[in-house]
Amino acid sequence: MSQLTRSFPARLQAFEQVRALIEEFGAMAELGREDRHKLTLIVEELFTNTVTHGFRGDSDSPVRVTLEHIDSGVRLTYEDSAPQHDSIADGLRTDIDATVNLRQVGGLGVAIALGLTEDAKYSFVDGRNRVAMTFLTKRPQMP
Repeated sequence: MSQLTRSFPARLQAFEQVRALIEEFGAMAELGREDRHKLTLIVEELFTNTVTHGFRGDSDSPVRVTLEHIDSGVRLTYEDSAPQHDSIADGLRTDIDATVNLRQVGGLGVAIALGLTEDAKYSFVDGRNRVAMTFLTKRPQMP
């Protein structure tokens, strides 16, 4: 099993460093291009929400991302110290089938991220929001 953990400032500009972590992990775990793209989408949604909604703008507060390769795919643990907020519950409440005119603003990104994962759990531990998700990766096709 391979695992990488890094902390980043909660600044939108820092997402390029987060993306580099995902690419490094993807190469180490031998993830395909599609899986790397999906994983980037999931982490980008969480990171953007932390900065935009959690801190209401750029902050030097750390965001910690842990990526772990497991038998079925990837285990993502995402932590921030923004005010307590369960983004998983928000994503589950989003009516993804609502028409554009009836849809509430926000929440769609988390709902999409949840749709790409096998499971997701939220907890508030030691003053930090923690989201743990399992992302299933594609298995190489046998000839």
